Amino acid sequence: MPDGNKSADDRQARNFRLVLDKQADNCQHDKLGGIVENACRLLGTSDSDARGVTANEQGDLRMTDQQRAPQLREHPLRGQLNDEVHARPSESLVSPARISFLAMFTGDQNRDREWPSILRLADRFGVTLDERPRSHLSVDLGPFRLRYERHSEFSRYKFIVPGGTAEPFSEVALSRVPADWLEQLGGELITATHVEIMAVDDVRPTYEDVASRFFDGNALVGADIGEGAATALTDFRVRADGFGRVLLLDRSLTPRQTGRMLQRLMEIDTYRIMGLLALPVARELAPFLKRGDEELAAITAALTTASERDEPVLLERLTLLAASIENRIASNEFRFGAAVAYYGLVQRRIAELREVRIPGLPTFLEFTERRLAPAMNTCQTMAHRQESLSARVARANELLATRVDITREGQNQALLASMDRRAKVQLHLQQTVEGLSVAAFTYYVVGLVGYLAKGLKAAGIHLDVELTMGISLPIIAIVAALGMQQIRRMISRRNR
Repeated sequence: MPDGNKSADDRQARNFRLVLDKQADNCQHDKLGGIVENACRLLGTSDSDARGVTANEQGDLRMTDQQRAPQLREHPLRGQLNDEVHARPSESLVSPARISFLAMFTGDQNRDREWPSILRLADRFGVTLDERPRSHLSVDLGPFRLRYERHSEFSRYKFIVPGGTAEPFSEVALSRVPADWLEQLGGELITATHVEIMAVDDVRPTYEDVASRFFDGNALVGADIGEGAATALTDFRVRADGFGRVLLLDRSLTPRQTGRMLQRLMEIDTYRIMGLLALPVARELAPFLKRGDEELAAITAALTTASERDEPVLLERLTLLAASIENRIASNEFRFGAAVAYYGLVQRRIAELREVRIPGLPTFLEFTERRLAPAMNTCQTMAHRQESLSARVARANELLATRVDITREGQNQALLASMDRRAKVQLHLQQTVEGLSVAAFTYYVVGLVGYLAKGLKAAGIHLDVELTMGISLPIIAIVAALGMQQIRRMISRRNR
């Protein structure tokens, strides 16, 4: 081998060894040593040559890595947001197993009661938990494993007991849970299901027999899930004990797959019921919307022939109708929006099952589209009608408000014209009064001048009293008129 190629191979081997030595600080040194020997053998160089890297070179490499990963200031929510994608992981379940599932519609009023209740249950079985409330918990209590999940509107409890029984559903997992603890659970039961997971071979059961033995002869809904790795069967009915049933026949699922499939099946049932909570609201809303349509039609018909005296009455009726509609929207908008979200979750969970049809049985998708989709369409239709009625009432209100504004503008114009006429009359009266005031002022001042002239004449000064009064008359009148004008200007400047 030429020297140039050999030196290049030596450098490559040393660089390779640097990376492996760095990993060896955190991993098993013996395994990495074997990897290095194999790598050196392939590169045609000795292990001692590859190990000829000084400690200083390794320190330089570590310093370079530290420089490439500086300590940056993190967002305070970074860890919380990163962990959110790992929240509520599915359980690992080994067939056979029995599970009892409860979903409690709690709301905000019962949220504070849940975690203390879980602490009391764990303490009863000798398990100590952190007193700080958590939205997710999976803990082994001995006779059963408890899985708890807190959601915005409901909480889910899953009780898991490994192993099966001679007859499926003969001994459910919930029988291991203290009855008095179950009775004090906060909220209202929205979903309750017993699940039996059985390990089976490839032999297909007779589904009529399965329905007769475990589902009271009801029509089954089911499919092969996980692309044939298991079969899920249910009837979506509530039995006399208040629980539904799901039978999961496991052929080749891994424990993680079993847990994920079970979680999807339970979420389908829970989200289906949560979405259907909007259906009674939609049914109750239908008569109200019908009456609202009729009232709006009557008001708009009256607008075409209404007089000015009728407009305030129509405006009051329209305002009351708009207020009642907005009150309905405020009370049910969240429920209709939540129904759309829950329906979308049901569809996604069904898609994640990767169903394969079983001849003679409706799949979960078919059942949902045939039974759940019409209900969701009804809810969406009512929500759309509600928004449409609100928009039409708003348009009618604008039309009536415009008509009222036009009427008011006409009244205001008439009022302004009347005020203008009164102002002109007042101006004429004011001018007349000013003229009379000037005349009266001149009369009195000329009289005073006459008295003064008479007094002077009596004092021996020769004056013609009448002539003196006649000469002073125009002078006094002019001065009085100018003084009146000056006073008017002063008042006008003050009022500006």
